Amino acid sequence: MNIHEYQAKILLKEFGVLVPEGYPAFSAQEAVEQAKKLQNSGNKVFVVKAQIHAGGRGKAGGVKVVKSVEDVKVEAEKMLGKILVTHQTGPEGKEVKRLYVEAGSNIAKEYYLSAVVDRKTKKIVFMTSTEGGVEIEEVAAKTPEKIISVVIDPATGIQGCHARRLGFALGLDGDKLKKFSKLVFALYEAFNKTDASQVEINPLVETSEGEIICLDAKINFDDNALYRQEKVKALRDLDEEDPLEIEASSYDLNYVKMDGKIGCMVNGAGLAMATMDIIKLYGSSPANFLDVGGGATREKVTAAFKIILSDPNVKGILVNIFGGIMRCDIIANGIVEAAKEVNLSVPLVVRLEGTNVDLGKKILAESGVAIIPANDLDDAAQKVVKAVN
Repeated sequence: MNIHEYQAKILLKEFGVLVPEGYPAFSAQEAVEQAKKLQNSGNKVFVVKAQIHAGGRGKAGGVKVVKSVEDVKVEAEKMLGKILVTHQTGPEGKEVKRLYVEAGSNIAKEYYLSAVVDRKTKKIVFMTSTEGGVEIEEVAAKTPEKIISVVIDPATGIQGCHARRLGFALGLDGDKLKKFSKLVFALYEAFNKTDASQVEINPLVETSEGEIICLDAKINFDDNALYRQEKVKALRDLDEEDPLEIEASSYDLNYVKMDGKIGCMVNGAGLAMATMDIIKLYGSSPANFLDVGGGATREKVTAAFKIILSDPNVKGILVNIFGGIMRCDIIANGIVEAAKEVNLSVPLVVRLEGTNVDLGKKILAESGVAIIPANDLDDAAQKVVKAVN
């Protein structure tokens, strides 16, 4: 789950992380009121930021620095309702419905700092770079030597040596190093206590006054831990998510919409990835990732089928089920029920294997629904690509 910049900063501030003063706004008039609050605090420069779940806002015109409350209103009116297109939104862009009005900062230097879960080592990795304000992927591609990583074992937690190593990599010493170390410890605490999967500060800045502050903040959370993170869960902005993905989550389905034309319904994430790969291998592309899980009910399968068909780009469907915990007859009944309910009009290829496979195939064969059976995954992929083409 993702949250907006202003939400991330409010959350980090609770853990002692230093961030510029700022307030969210949902209208141009509210933006003016928030700017007046900043003005009353002695601020003379204001930053109006579009709040969408995507990076690259500045290059797309979603971040404006102004020097008067009147200009805050002008920029707010321009941004609200605008479709912001960045390298992360895709060509369709995202509509700006929220703003963040923040006090301007006297920037002396910009750095990069982030924390992520390394699934390979099962540890937390902090990364830092002197190349703040630049996309980390670009730094990794062109100057990877400028990225310094420190691995932290959750069993022992963060130590002073970890923070110092990161600070030394940025050339910090004395009081600045102490402030930076304090911030790193606070970020680590926030990371753990909120069940984050990523915290990214880009840029982290050193101000002319000698402070170390988070000028931008991005936090992603582990969806599997949201049941124990009610406060974090309440920050979810459904306007930033695909409607089909929202509907899928209500049925506890793992669904991600993609740009292809072959809908996929699979049980198991690994099998789903393999299914998507083999579709590409035979010359087409998947319209989605959809894992119905190992214990799906007939109702859940029916819902999954409807969600796939709700995508107008879907020209064919491949169902690939290996019945271990999941029984093939349950899948078969769900497929038949959904196909009849939505009046299926695209080719449907089904490959079943595992528990109750013969019963499942019998249900499909006797359903009266136009289903193309497949013997294995290779056969299924070839058939669905051929049917779509």
